[in-house]
Amino acid sequence: MSADGHLNVEDVVLSVKPVAGRIGAEIEGVRLAADLPAHTIRTLRAALLKHKVLFFRGQDHLTDAEQEGFAARFGAPVAHPTVPVLDGSNYILELDGSNGARASSWHTDVTFTDAYPQASILRSLVAPDHGGDTLWANTARAYDDLPPELKVLAENLWATHSNLYDYAGAKPNQSEEAARRYREVFTRTVYETDHPVVRVHPETGERTLVLGHFIKRFKGYSSEASNRLFELLQGYVIRPENTVRWRWRAGDVAFWDNRATQHRAVDDYGDQPRIVRRVTVTGDVPVSVDGRRSETRQVEKAAA
Repeated sequence: MSADGHLNVEDVVLSVKPVAGRIGAEIEGVRLAADLPAHTIRTLRAALLKHKVLFFRGQDHLTDAEQEGFAARFGAPVAHPTVPVLDGSNYILELDGSNGARASSWHTDVTFTDAYPQASILRSLVAPDHGGDTLWANTARAYDDLPPELKVLAENLWATHSNLYDYAGAKPNQSEEAARRYREVFTRTVYETDHPVVRVHPETGERTLVLGHFIKRFKGYSSEASNRLFELLQGYVIRPENTVRWRWRAGDVAFWDNRATQHRAVDDYGDQPRIVRRVTVTGDVPVSVDGRRSETRQVEKAAA
């Protein structure tokens, strides 16, 4: 990388501009596509591992199929385990704010399964005139910020994650009927998976915190103690220093490392339209500091 933040990739020059101090970079000089050269894909992956989330403006040319094809360059795309894919697509999850799809709480995608996605690619089709930003947090830096004694505690904690969680209730801008329909789809199959609170990133070797709103409880702790522990550790993740905020325009793409981040869609745009489409890339089973692997221990159909 040159001193001015440019990556010279043979005949392509990518500009990498950090957006915040600890997480996020805007990439310029690339038109996203399934047929990008291998060296460009390697460069984007390196930037992703360093900055945790990459932003691309002006990618209006992407179709659903091309978004899926681009995602496939980084691993096998995978459909959401409980929500049906968009009609006509193979893997795309559409999030339409008018239908109550407003993920306005901090989470890492699909941690209620064992090998949750390694990465997510989100494309904006319709963006509000104001509001509707998305926040991301760096869970590797959050771990680094922990005092030594708290690191030891976190490294020995395991948590049960489930898609049957309190946050699935009605949101401030969501009717009870919309909340009921959402629960019927999202929890049609109920998962419970045990993850270490600290996982070792398989590519960077960093230690990252596995938290977010899918946590049901910490193993060996009461509900009250679990809530207090969660608030303590989660507070390090969402410190302003560890976050970045993105103001969407239609045609933008965000690409994040789901193993080292949390994110939250800010629900402040009222009845303005907001539609995004997401493709996720299959992940690996987390490994704890002492070498133990996450385990899905319950999968069952919810009661009718």
